[in-house]
Amino acid sequence: MDAGSAATDAPRALLDELSLTAGQYVHEFGYDEDVDHGLRERLEGALGTELQPEEDQEPVDAVLVWWRAEDGDATDLADTLVDAQLSLEEGPVWVLTPRKGREGHVDPADVQEAATTAGLHATTGAGASEDWAAVKLVQKRGG
Repeated sequence: MDAGSAATDAPRALLDELSLTAGQYVHEFGYDEDVDHGLRERLEGALGTELQPEEDQEPVDAVLVWWRAEDGDATDLADTLVDAQLSLEEGPVWVLTPRKGREGHVDPADVQEAATTAGLHATTGAGASEDWAAVKLVQKRGG
């Protein structure tokens, strides 16, 4: 594979990893200075659209939630996940938390508890960021 081909495949690989396709709209919650700006830029480039801010109420195809320990407990995350689903037509919710050993790390059990409370369940993880762990949440069947 030549360098040009690898550069073309990188955005597609990121979208595949996050179960997204070019042109989709993604709602972003929890944006702050500490997010992975490189991941955001790569994602926006691959999507061909900007990430939609938390305040936006337009229908979206997926949601990205940045969550840190200081943002609250599992109940607070569940509330955010419920809010995040209000504009979600049908698609995944990605929760990104600082990786173990990093400031703001969130116990995966807290993410699972919040997901269950919000009517979601965890399916897979993604390695899209060096500093942030990502878990994909989807709506429970029949819910």
